[in-house]
Amino acid sequence: MVRAGSIDTNLHDVGAGKPVLLVHGSGPGVTAWANWRTVMPELSRRRRVIAPDMVGFGFTERPQGIRYGLDTWVEHLVGILDAMELDRVDFVGNSFGGGLSLAFAIRFPHRVRRLVLMGSAGVSFKLTDGLDAVWGYEPSVPNMRKVMDYFAYDRSLVSDELAELRYGASIRPGFQEAFASMFPAPRQRWVDALASTDQDIRAIRHETLILHGRDDRVVPLETSLRLNQLIEPSQLHVFGRCGHWVQIEQNQGFIRLVNDFLDTED
Repeated sequence: MVRAGSIDTNLHDVGAGKPVLLVHGSGPGVTAWANWRTVMPELSRRRRVIAPDMVGFGFTERPQGIRYGLDTWVEHLVGILDAMELDRVDFVGNSFGGGLSLAFAIRFPHRVRRLVLMGSAGVSFKLTDGLDAVWGYEPSVPNMRKVMDYFAYDRSLVSDELAELRYGASIRPGFQEAFASMFPAPRQRWVDALASTDQDIRAIRHETLILHGRDDRVVPLETSLRLNQLIEPSQLHVFGRCGHWVQIEQNQGFIRLVNDFLDTED
């Protein structure tokens, strides 16, 4: 637990070397551990991995009266880096976390070395049925199962046991109350609120690796195609037979690509 600005922030801090910040997505009951547990052990063999619960999620403090939005979350990221006394880091952003990472790089370019965007928000797109179900989640095991079915290409990954586990996480004290306040209907406005302008994205000069599952039903592949067009120093890798869970469904490919990309000196 660290004090990031005015927010007591839960995070994982493992490994040694060049720092990389992993920014999770916005699924119900999500935590940094739930999002990144399959990749932190391998990534931390070669670098220092920091994975926070963003404000409003997980075990980070939920200050009374806080207004959730892009400015709040970017400010929280600044507070995390300051609390860890880190001037410049690599970012890996998943979905919602990709939108935050992109906005952070635009506002504080000197504090970012390289960017990895996975199934990323950050440009406007038509709200998908999958994302509408994710953000509109109301706690029950069947509803959690429905949400997780949208995430995975391989439905065998979504067991009853996993749905029960994630449902339990979603009803911990304060979790659902905060989550429900973030993305109320109509939800297209929150897709747009996480988007940066084309002009600002075009101005990004950081080397950027963009990863996406071809069969993603939550954030469409078109978003990463667009980001690849806008960010001049970017490369795009599309995984077939893969949904929104690239780091889980294509675990070894994700680790290999991210390690190789972050190992490269600028």
